[in-house]
Amino acid sequence: MGQKGAPATFGGIEHHVEELGARLAELGVEVTVYCRRSYASEFPREHRGMRLVVTPTVASKHLDAIVHSVTSTLHALVTGTDVVHYHAPGPGLAAPIARYASRADVVLTIHGLDHERAKWAGAAQRVLGFAYWMSGKVPDAVVTVSRALADRYREDSGRRATYIPNGVAPARRGEPLGRLATEHGLEPGRYALFVGRLVPEKRPDLLIEAARYLPDGVKMVLVGDSSFSDEYVAGLREAAAGDDRVVLPGYLYGRELSAVYANAAVYVQPSDVEGLPLTLLEALSHGVPVVASDIPPHREVVTACGCGGHRTFAAGDAEHLGRELVTALRRGEEAAEAVADDAASLLAPYDWDLATGELLALYRDLTGHPTPAVVAPAVVPVASPRTAERVPEAVLVGDRSGG
Repeated sequence: MGQKGAPATFGGIEHHVEELGARLAELGVEVTVYCRRSYASEFPREHRGMRLVVTPTVASKHLDAIVHSVTSTLHALVTGTDVVHYHAPGPGLAAPIARYASRADVVLTIHGLDHERAKWAGAAQRVLGFAYWMSGKVPDAVVTVSRALADRYREDSGRRATYIPNGVAPARRGEPLGRLATEHGLEPGRYALFVGRLVPEKRPDLLIEAARYLPDGVKMVLVGDSSFSDEYVAGLREAAAGDDRVVLPGYLYGRELSAVYANAAVYVQPSDVEGLPLTLLEALSHGVPVVASDIPPHREVVTACGCGGHRTFAAGDAEHLGRELVTALRRGEEAAEAVADDAASLLAPYDWDLATGELLALYRDLTGHPTPAVVAPAVVPVASPRTAERVPEAVLVGDRSGG
């Protein structure tokens, strides 16, 4: 619960849930994914072995997630479940229903510090702050997708979280730009790329400002669109109007998304707030040099590369971003070759099969259900450093008195 639906189109949490849920289903777990009509007009009854259930919600910025989470929780408890797994603190506001009105175990994954996102203000920000505080009190277990988030969570709540990062699928290379070349004038190796929701905390506005530093003939491509942020997106389009260096093609999927990654000269991740962005991992899987804001989750990934092909800039500083983009573009093929050579080792920890095994082991610890024999040798290697980290965290399992 907490994601918008499946099959995943846009949204990092949606892809996270689909990849883990499908693999859990392959291992014999009965997985139900709750979907919202605001994400798609129709859903199949089953997708990749997961049962899809649509429950009612109110399709508005402030009520969509929490109303859907409540109706989904009630459905899950009526139909019966061993584990209720929420994604993000906001939807986790419904967690007390599952924790105290049933025998189900409750897990909550934190994908980012939602209460610090610029998308929210006033009462909504305070509610999300309360939800984040409550995440330290109610769930039986808390998961974070980056070590930086786990450290921050421990500092804020005094509670240890289980670190299970996102994975990344193998890149589909060699895709031609097709209509993106004819309709938007894109040329291989002649554009900087951003992929994500166009919301304030991801700072696409900074990219439009930094586009003026790009060399002649190089474009800035922002792939994405509104996520209850129509007014903000309208402002972006207005700021980009008349500047042929800035391209706003909307959301892209499948082969077109692979093509726009594979042919980029550099990938840009300018966010002020992140957990562990899947788009960053996807860019790395395509062997694209990265320029990212110097927030902890980004540094955790790009500074692990020994190739020197990735760069960081001071978050919020358009001039610094512009300088780093120019440096990355000047290095050109040299940087791309170094990044491609290092990609496999850099991305080794970000494996969906490994993450699935660790999540299933966490479920097993909570519920007491045996883990299928296939998991230990095939999915969760004994030597895994993340598995070694997870073992002491069994203390996350509390009794119903709140311990």
